[in-house]
Amino acid sequence: MTRRLVGLVLHADYNEVKTQTESLMSALAAEGIETTVINEAVNASSFDVLPELVVVLGGDGTILKAVEFTHALGVPILGVNMGRVGFLAEAEHADIAAVVSAIVERSWSPETRVMIKVEVQRGDGIVYDSFALNEVAVEKVSRQLMTELRVSVDGSPLMTWAGDGLVVSTPTGSTAYAFSAGGPVIWPTANVLLAVPISAHALFAKPIVVSPESRIDVEVLSEGAMATLDGRRRTDLLQGDFIRVTKLAQPLLFARVHSSSFTQRLVAKFRLPTVGWREMREDNA
Repeated sequence: MTRRLVGLVLHADYNEVKTQTESLMSALAAEGIETTVINEAVNASSFDVLPELVVVLGGDGTILKAVEFTHALGVPILGVNMGRVGFLAEAEHADIAAVVSAIVERSWSPETRVMIKVEVQRGDGIVYDSFALNEVAVEKVSRQLMTELRVSVDGSPLMTWAGDGLVVSTPTGSTAYAFSAGGPVIWPTANVLLAVPISAHALFAKPIVVSPESRIDVEVLSEGAMATLDGRRRTDLLQGDFIRVTKLAQPLLFARVHSSSFTQRLVAKFRLPTVGWREMREDNA
């Protein structure tokens, strides 16, 4: 009989997810499926057999943390929302039974998400190299000063402005920082990259959507800035640095257990009105 293993990544405050974690582990054990809690120290050599799935119990922040150290495993992630909005999560905490059923029956389906590779070039060398699921934000470091940036696409300068910065986002991240900065919502399975200026002091400073094969270069023209990846990892930037953003070769796999569409999730999470005032008037007549 093939050994089955599921990895678990838990919210930093275990008490927040204790009941759901114990319920999940007990239910899977009853079906002969092992579970193991994994953390930042994990790598492929940590396992006798790789997990078939990583279940994350927490909010979007916990899922972003999990991606940092599980992405290299190439294992799909299934998020169970224990937070508030939970855009990245596939299930809510009340759906534990459905999650268990999907794992036992292997009835979940994979959904591919674009990720970005982020490099900082300083002089002739690369001084920072990482990746992000949601976005990289290039921002000013001082409230009193603006940061001046030049954005190029595929080696050709596109626009230069001073302002608070720039967000380069994946479709998954379009409902996060990029959305707050005025960017469009992009369906998460779309194969594109998004760049959104933040409070730019310029006449033309609109969001742009480019091919996933494009390269977005951001040159720091002012004395300093910082780059923040997924709101979790930061690196300081110097004048003259280039931040190069491209599509990461290895995408992320999310595990889907529900048949609801992204449109339905978007309406539910943002509580969007789907009934017009005319219909409401007729219903109340």
